[in-house]
Amino acid sequence: MAAHDRLPPELRTWAAGAALPWSAASVLRLWQRALRETGCPEAARARLTRAEARTLARDAARVWGDGYPTRPMQPVPRPPGQTPGQKPGQTPGRSP
Repeated sequence: MAAHDRLPPELRTWAAGAALPWSAASVLRLWQRALRETGCPEAARARLTRAEARTLARDAARVWGDGYPTRPMQPVPRPPGQTPGQKPGQTPGRSP
């Protein structure tokens, strides 16, 4: 519990509402990487949410079978105009 208390406030708030019981070490590692790559806390939180959704979808098939859920999960929206892998402020199709 003390490790979770030491998480950055924005990350601690996200982890408190997460569907999975993330360890402090793993969620901090993902957060730091996402923040380093995006430079934006909002984009980093969205990346964590997408990672969690992928994990839940993968685990659901393993636990309940390939047909679950019967309706596909909807992707988490990205910030306006951002494409997969694009960093904030980067022009689509161009390297930084």
